[in-house]
This record gives sequence, C-alpha cells and structure tokens, in this order.
Amino acid sequence: MTTLELDGTQLTIEQVVDVAISAPGDIQISLTPQSMDRVNRAAAAVEHLLATRQVVYGITTGFGAFKDRIISPENAAELQRNIIISHAVGPGEIFDNPTTPSLMLNRYNTLARGH
Repeated sequence: MTTLELDGTQLTIEQVVDVAISAPGDIQISLTPQSMDRVNRAAAAVEHLLATRQVVYGITTGFGAFKDRIISPENAAELQRNIIISHAVGPGEIFDNPTTPSLMLNRYNTLARGH
C-alpha cells in the first residue's frame, strides 16, 4: 500500500491520476501534521463562532433568502448537512470510478489548507 500525504498545496496531476486509476485501498490518503493543525484550528474557530453566537453567513445564519435567519448552535450541524445534501443531487449521469476519487482527492486537498 502506498501513502499519499496531503498538505493542501503540493498535489500533482500525477498523484491525482495515480489515485484515479488505483484499486480501492491501494493508496492510503492522509494529512500532514501541519495540515491537521490547520484543520483543527479552523474547526476550533467555527466552534468559537457558534459558542459566542457571532453572526457569520452560512455558519450561524441561513443561506440566500434566509441570510437573516439566525441558526442556533444546536442546529448548525444540521444546516451544514442540509446544504451539502441540497448540492449533492441533480440531473445527469453518476460519475465513473476514476472521476469520483479524483474529485474527492482534490476536495480533501483543498480542505487540508484549513480555511
């Protein structure tokens, strides 16, 4: 098994292709310790926003027409789940096996930046 460690900045097209064409489980994906620190800091910042009830679009408020609706800390996780689900459906064909891991890898790498 090969390990690919992501830091949010150094992902190459060759690595994306390797993940796309590999069999499931052949490449283990992880984050560098620095990326984990950034992700944990970002998560702590969001938790602080929720705990202090600061108004932040899409975190403590609804989206679009509901931007003025304050979301309680108890419902914040449900809001995020619902926005993902609402964007995850649509018309069209299901992505093929090489495309899906490529997209997931790129998203994982982006999240590794900790923004």
